[in-house]
Amino acid sequence: MNGGSVLVLVPPEGAVEVSPAAPLLGLPTIRRTVLSARRAGFERVVIAGATPEILAALDGASAETGDGVPPGAARLPWNRVVGVRELEALRRGETGVGVPVATAADRPRAERLLLRGLVKDTEGFMSRHFDRHVSLAISRRMAHTRITPDQLTLAATAIGLASAAFFLSDRPSVQGIGGALFVLHSIVDGCDGELARLKFQESRRGGLLDFWGDNIVHVAVFGAMGLGLARTLGARWPLWCAASATVGTIASAFLVYRRTMREARTGPLYKSVARRTTLASRIADALSRRDFIYLVLILSLFGKADWFIVLAAVAVPAFLLVVLGIALFERRSEERHP
Repeated sequence: MNGGSVLVLVPPEGAVEVSPAAPLLGLPTIRRTVLSARRAGFERVVIAGATPEILAALDGASAETGDGVPPGAARLPWNRVVGVRELEALRRGETGVGVPVATAADRPRAERLLLRGLVKDTEGFMSRHFDRHVSLAISRRMAHTRITPDQLTLAATAIGLASAAFFLSDRPSVQGIGGALFVLHSIVDGCDGELARLKFQESRRGGLLDFWGDNIVHVAVFGAMGLGLARTLGARWPLWCAASATVGTIASAFLVYRRTMREARTGPLYKSVARRTTLASRIADALSRRDFIYLVLILSLFGKADWFIVLAAVAVPAFLLVVLGIALFERRSEERHP
């Protein structure tokens, strides 16, 4: 492994107009590099030839200063913008990682690199190809403000809860608003995690707020759909569908929380419905993605969004059974191999 666990940030060759202390997407570039290096597994970060401006920009970030380069250390110019993925590649021995920023004209390319690094490998199809294009544009602008990830989570939850009320109606124009708000909830809900990762503000509290906020929104939407369809048809069976979907949602959330989220750990709070990666867990994770929101939007444009509750009444309990099966399998495996 090239460079072992030491990264040395060195002055760049040639003239550079942009200071490494200049803010980029809400953080000074050199501070971002130091924090990213820690996430990438570097145990030490040494800054060669640090100036008072650079030291002020670090703002308590754990870095050493010195003019020498330890033998075998990985080297990176100050002005090269990198994210965690690029620094992981640097540790593997790759060279030329990141984007050099010498002038203001280089900044947009560097921002695109950092924003692309926020997209998770586990994204659903619509999330990756639509939601993220919008949410990243929002996060890019939010990065320069004092808005916090938790505030965005609360905003996303409020939008999602507001969307539920529109599914009480059977009118396409009203349901269409609900469907659009439901999609907007999904997009804004992606911004909180993006902003947290972009500004290194991840927290357990934020992860729990995001997880339970999503589930509360789903319960409200399923409940409103069932009530709306019951009123439209003058029948009670849609209420049983709503009960099936909402109880299944709550039970699945509690099960996933108890199995994977109660214990404190580093990294994202919620990554999977299971503790171990198996074929069943990958299938369950795929089913838990929020691409279904776009089906709700399509149905709402025809005034049929409330019919989605019939599908949810079957799909959500089925998902619960899958998660329960995974949990039982994991428990038995842990008992056999403690």
